[in-house]
Amino acid sequence: MKEKAALRKTMRAARRDHVAAIPDMVRALLFKQPPAGLSDLIPDGANIGLYHATDDEAPTNGYIKHFLESGHKVVLPRFTDASSPMEFAEHTDPFEGSDLETGAFGIRQPTGDAAEEQPEVLFVPLIAYTDAGQRLGQGGGHYDRWLAGHPGTVAIGMGWDSQLVDALPTEPHDQPMHAIVTPTRLYGPF
Repeated sequence: MKEKAALRKTMRAARRDHVAAIPDMVRALLFKQPPAGLSDLIPDGANIGLYHATDDEAPTNGYIKHFLESGHKVVLPRFTDASSPMEFAEHTDPFEGSDLETGAFGIRQPTGDAAEEQPEVLFVPLIAYTDAGQRLGQGGGHYDRWLAGHPGTVAIGMGWDSQLVDALPTEPHDQPMHAIVTPTRLYGPF
């Protein structure tokens, strides 16, 4: 859809500019632990799916450490190759990343020998979002396909405040979020 492609280009540039304007010392303090209201969506002992953030995405390492220290199992996306479906595997070393390797899309992912696990709660990266829980992703459809195949999963978008838009073009395969978390707000649950 051309409208989505154009919006992705605009919003990626806006996200890059937003993140570049945040001083490093301030950025280091953001997304350290989920806001209090989010805990209502996370069952005790649930497997938590996160992602290894790229430079401009909402950082996840603080959440990874928080959930591991809270007794949850943390899993990250893993791809065997660029045409394989997304799966999730356990991540146990957020401090050194010794259990990660560079995957098919140039993103750090659990090594091939890490145990495959299914998240019950999944934090999802985004390019843009609405205050009603719609999400615009990277365009590959990996998260939408995975969530469609796992309808009981609680999906929580993670993004910057600057990524909020009034409306998004949607298609039938687009999966809504249960909530969206930013450095200053929790939208939802929806």
